[in-house]
Amino acid sequence: MDRTRKWGLSSSAVLLLLLGHITSALEVPLDLPQPPTLTLQSPKDYIIDPRENIVIHCEAKGKPQPSFSWTRNGTHFDLDKDPKVLMKPGSGTLVIDISGEKAEAYEGVYQCTARNEHGTSLSNNIVIRQSRSPLWSKERHEAIIVQVGVSLVLQCRPPAGLPPPIIFWMDNNFQRLPQDQRVSQALNGDLYFSNTLLEDTRNDYICYARFPHTQTIQQKQPITVTVLDNSPAGERKPGFMAPLGASSTKMVLKGEVLELECLAEGLPTPEISWRKVSGELPSGRFTYLNFQKTLKIVDVTEADVGDYRCTAQNSLGTAHHTIKVSVKAAPFWISAPRNLILAPMETGILTCRVSGDPKPKISWSINGLPIENAPADSSRKVEDDTIILSSVQTGSSAVYQCNASNEYGYLLANAFVNVLAEAPRVLTPSNNVYQVITNRPALLDCASFGSPIPTITWFKDSQTSVVNGDPYVIHENGTLEIHVAQPLNSGKYTCIASNNLGTKENHVYLEVKEPTRILKQPEYKEVQRNRNAVFECKVKHDPSLIPTMIWLKDDGEIPDDERFVVDTDSLTIKDVTDEDEGTYTCIMNTTLDQDSASAMLTVVERPDPPTDLELTDQSERSVLLTWIPGDEHNSPTQMFLVQYEDLLHQPGVWVNLTEASGTSTSTKLDLSPYVYYSFRVLALNHVNLSDPSQPSKQYRTNPAAPDENPSDIQAAGTEKDNLEISWKELSGLQSNGPGLQYKVQWRQKDVDQDWSSETVANVSKFVVSGTPTFVPFEVTVQAVNDYGSGPEPEMVLGQSGEDFPEVAPESVQVLVQNGTLVEVHWDPVPSSSVRGRLQGYKVLYWRERSLLQEAREPEEQQVLLFSGNRSEGRLPGLQPYSLYSLAIKVVNTKGEGPSSANYQFDTPEGVPGPPSFLKVTNLNVDSLTLEWGPPEENNGRLTGYTLKYQPINNVTELGPIEELSFPVNDTSITLSNLKLRTHYKFYFNANTIKGSGPTITGEAFTVMDVRPIGPAFGTVNTSVSEDGAAISWEYFGHHKNVYVEYIVENSKEDWVRELVNSSQSHMIRGLKPGISYRVRVVARDQADASVHSTEEQVITVPAIPSRQVDIATQGWFIGLMCAIALLILVLLIVCFIKRNKGGKYPVKEKEDAHQDPEIQPMKEDDGTFGEYSDTEDHKPLKGSRTPSNGTVRRDESDDSLVDYGEGGDGQFNEDGSFIGQYSGKKEKDTHEGNESSEAPSPVNAMNSFV
Repeated sequence: MDRTRKWGLSSSAVLLLLLGHITSALEVPLDLPQPPTLTLQSPKDYIIDPRENIVIHCEAKGKPQPSFSWTRNGTHFDLDKDPKVLMKPGSGTLVIDISGEKAEAYEGVYQCTARNEHGTSLSNNIVIRQSRSPLWSKERHEAIIVQVGVSLVLQCRPPAGLPPPIIFWMDNNFQRLPQDQRVSQALNGDLYFSNTLLEDTRNDYICYARFPHTQTIQQKQPITVTVLDNSPAGERKPGFMAPLGASSTKMVLKGEVLELECLAEGLPTPEISWRKVSGELPSGRFTYLNFQKTLKIVDVTEADVGDYRCTAQNSLGTAHHTIKVSVKAAPFWISAPRNLILAPMETGILTCRVSGDPKPKISWSINGLPIENAPADSSRKVEDDTIILSSVQTGSSAVYQCNASNEYGYLLANAFVNVLAEAPRVLTPSNNVYQVITNRPALLDCASFGSPIPTITWFKDSQTSVVNGDPYVIHENGTLEIHVAQPLNSGKYTCIASNNLGTKENHVYLEVKEPTRILKQPEYKEVQRNRNAVFECKVKHDPSLIPTMIWLKDDGEIPDDERFVVDTDSLTIKDVTDEDEGTYTCIMNTTLDQDSASAMLTVVERPDPPTDLELTDQSERSVLLTWIPGDEHNSPTQMFLVQYEDLLHQPGVWVNLTEASGTSTSTKLDLSPYVYYSFRVLALNHVNLSDPSQPSKQYRTNPAAPDENPSDIQAAGTEKDNLEISWKELSGLQSNGPGLQYKVQWRQKDVDQDWSSETVANVSKFVVSGTPTFVPFEVTVQAVNDYGSGPEPEMVLGQSGEDFPEVAPESVQVLVQNGTLVEVHWDPVPSSSVRGRLQGYKVLYWRERSLLQEAREPEEQQVLLFSGNRSEGRLPGLQPYSLYSLAIKVVNTKGEGPSSANYQFDTPEGVPGPPSFLKVTNLNVDSLTLEWGPPEENNGRLTGYTLKYQPINNVTELGPIEELSFPVNDTSITLSNLKLRTHYKFYFNANTIKGSGPTITGEAFTVMDVRPIGPAFGTVNTSVSEDGAAISWEYFGHHKNVYVEYIVENSKEDWVRELVNSSQSHMIRGLKPGISYRVRVVARDQADASVHSTEEQVITVPAIPSRQVDIATQGWFIGLMCAIALLILVLLIVCFIKRNKGGKYPVKEKEDAHQDPEIQPMKEDDGTFGEYSDTEDHKPLKGSRTPSNGTVRRDESDDSLVDYGEGGDGQFNEDGSFIGQYSGKKEKDTHEGNESSEAPSPVNAMNSFV
């Protein structure tokens, strides 16, 4: 409806006006008063079928329901007077029963009128005409006789029908006559021959006319054409048969189809071309028909006016014809009048804007009466194509008709003016849910009605006001459009319609869904027949939408075959056949969108074998082989393989002869003499080789002398007095004839003697015996057969057999370069003594011993081979300060010669290797101890050690370096006065007179007397075995006094301690079987206070089976032990008494001078007792010196109880006195003094019981 809203539409919105419902006219609800509106009427030109009833449509709506009446040929049509005419109830549609009547009686111009109390609407003038298909008038055609080459027109001239018939030419067998550039049918149905040929002679040129409305076909009498060649027409340049002359005119109406035709004659047959003189042909709207003789332009516009030139051309010249095209136009709408709904006192405009050529005449009517005949109305003003209605009143509703006409047609439009006062109502159903895909437009309807026209306002989620502008557009009909919907646009939307009589709201919902996308598209497949083809189609879609996967083959359904298996995201075609080829498309549909992708399947197979092998161009040494390729099965042939069978030498064996390109069908074959050939061909494509073709006919070649001699000839001795000559034999194909043999010739090089020769057959080697050792020979091998000898053979050089070298190198000398490298020199042996190919000189050398050691077993022998005729070599990688031996041998291909005499040499001192280890112990607040080991390789006499250390203040800053030197015998040092909690780095190396060896490094932190940050103990592990309970732990603290403590579970006794110091594992022994213990590891300070402790671990010692008896709990064992203890006590008392009586024995003196080393006072540094242990049995007493070799040397006076009977020799007699008190063993070797197998002394035994 034509009324400006109170809000402004954006220019882009007005320009787009997407979809029909956005621009649809405002509909008045049918429950409200309204004038009639036509909803259906028959076309203006209505051609009826005389065999059926006539139905003339006229439907309308309105309130009240309209009534209908008709006029015929401009006068009232009284339906009651004609019983054959009925009007449908509630409708204006006429149904005319023409049974028994002629349809012509009802031809005429009909018009329908629909009226109610608010106005009258008129239909178009409907012209009713009966379709006609008249018969051809009877006519007699004389036979047409023409000469070859002349032009000819066979006229059709069908009877005028309604609508016009469709023309085509056929023969007596109802077959269409062939048409081409020479013979074609014109637009009027005539058949044109540009020139005639003898084959145009026939007696059944028949023109048929098909009348589409009645579906009848009329036939013209056959035309006979005879073409003679007794006076043929000559060649000529083109001329036009239609249209005639140099130019013609053509008028066409706008919007219709323009067909321009040029038919030319000439010999040779001319070709037709088109162009527009004043411009270009309209792109996309023109086509050429009838072999380019017709130019067709659709949807004609004013731009198609102009001159169109057709050109006929053959080899003799050209002809031109110009068609002047003019375009007229029946009236067409620019702006048709639209219904107006006005509130009382409102103003409205009816516009009827049309165009045409010539310019249409516009006339207005009101309720079917010319407006000039209607009662005067001051509120109505007519201005040509516009009616302005001002301050309308209730009751002034009416229907206005606009009629625009010119000589080519007319337009009639009805538009009502309905004056209403109505509060707003929303016509769109409430709570509609609109679902759209992301990035697509969303259109939310708010169809409303009211008078005055309501104003539409939109809100989102009942709060946010929606205004015009991105991303929203509010259209004239109230529809809210979101150009590119996004998920954030989802939600509840409310539209409110309001005018001065009230408001009305409606709620709708928008859901923006994810688009359906094919993530993995099917791919092109090239599959071999009888194999499987799999097309993948992986899709992503909105989870709330139900997807449907469809597979198509060539845009149709896939075959209903169990070989086609459709899975969730794939299509599998099993056992592919040739019929499965095509394009496969997967379509994923949801209720909102779809996505699709296609891929082709090509079924391939290895090619069929070639056929029809033929041999041509035959000669002694060649033949031409031709063939016909087989089917390629969609995979182009890459090459052809030609094979042959030698029926004479290798029957049944096919050998590859040559290859030909995949496009070849023949190839020239080079042949050999004395062969019975049979050929076959195989084709290769991408799949595989084809089967072989059928063999060709046999082709034999004549014998001849050999074309070649044996290849790969070699001459070399296998023994010291022979020469073996070998070669690769010729094949039967290479023999060229019967009686193949080999002529072997040889002679010693550079010796004046004749060739020796031998002819052999069926062998590939020949041995010449009695040759000198390792001398050069010249050798030839030539092929011969019954038809002659092969070409002159090439001479090959060889050597007779080798022997071992005779002499050893002499004058061996060694030049020492440094402690690890020496240079060896020798005199080369005479070449005659090598007796073979010199490989070089082999130097064997080995280290006898270090110069610091006495004689020892030599080390493993090392070998270096110096290739060629050398006289010196270098031996790298030697150990400094060592004694080495070497020997030299000559080596040839046969083996090694005798060895030279051994030669010994010394290497000088070098720098020592790195110390074997460097470790930090006894970390304290301001001190630590470094321990080290001597180098594994001294490489000379050690002179001492050097220690450098410095604090590391941070990652990049180093403190000053302190340097200390130590004698050779030192193995540790305690560094004092260090900084608290400082990171130190240590550099340590050993020295000889040659300098300092490689440095080893270490790092350590001094500690603070505080508990460490974080847990001091790490992971604790326990296990129980037959030997006891093993416990291990990680300790990160600095306290030295670390104990393993344990107690019987649920016991109130004190914890049992076992000192472990810096160790991180310990074995608890003596636990009772079957008892559970609680175990912990505790670090204590100097005051014995617990500083750190692990969590208690519970361990259970397995019970001993009952059949095992604990000997320690047996009474007899306890009694025996008590008796032994008592006996020892008595002996000690007796010994003590005797000593007091007899003064000081030598033993006593020794005891006075040397306190028992096993009984030591408490140590001051750690508060522990000097208990003996396995690891301390051999440690010296405090203040003693330990030699560098780690043994303890005793003075002459260092006696012990062992020397006086405590060893294996010393015994007690029955009265307890010592036997062998002075047994003479006053001194012992060092290793004897350190034996751990000595029996304990009585004093120690007593101490163990105290």
